Amino acid sequence: MRRVLTALGCALSLAACAAPPGFDDEAGRAGPAFGTATRDNVIAHSSASEGLRVNLARQFAAEVDTTITFAFDSAQLDANALAVLQRQAAWIRRYPELRFRVYGHTDLVGPASYNQALGLRRARAAVAYLVSQGLDASRLEAVASFGETRPLIATTDPERANRRTVTEVSGFVRGHPNLLNGKYAAVIFEGYVESAVPESTLGEGGSGGDGVEAAAP
Repeated sequence: MRRVLTALGCALSLAACAAPPGFDDEAGRAGPAFGTATRDNVIAHSSASEGLRVNLARQFAAEVDTTITFAFDSAQLDANALAVLQRQAAWIRRYPELRFRVYGHTDLVGPASYNQALGLRRARAAVAYLVSQGLDASRLEAVASFGETRPLIATTDPERANRRTVTEVSGFVRGHPNLLNGKYAAVIFEGYVESAVPESTLGEGGSGGDGVEAAAP
């Protein structure tokens, strides 16, 4: 329990120290009330930002299907893909400070160079649809395709599961999150809670190592 309370204190302290009350600047741009950053402040902020990105990436993957699949030799979005992308767009709208990358993949049928281009077309098709849902294109990136190099299923046969795009949280707009926003502080806290070990389980059972019973005094 002490670890959970300590984690909450860390999250709240981070939010409190990010800026004085009333700060409402654009994410990633220090307002005039900020002092000169020290090396320790920069390191702490970078570490907090990366931890927040990781937690948000996990939350995105847990709450939304991050993958869509395609027909053979196609970058056309079918009805299932459109439904998934609509849910992704709704989630992405909730976090305007976040940036995303869409990675394109193919199966192992056909020349590698062709599949590289095909995977990129698939990534661009997904990004184009997300933008059509009202998202800012500057927050979405269709990266160079992985082509056929990262199959989910190791087979040289046509395999739909390998013909896919994957959407991931890649970072923050201008490189910095708005840590004053309560929902981001909550994400930080939830990450600490999930990694915490309940204190009541420590030292119980009289064990002195893996399966070795502690000797009596």
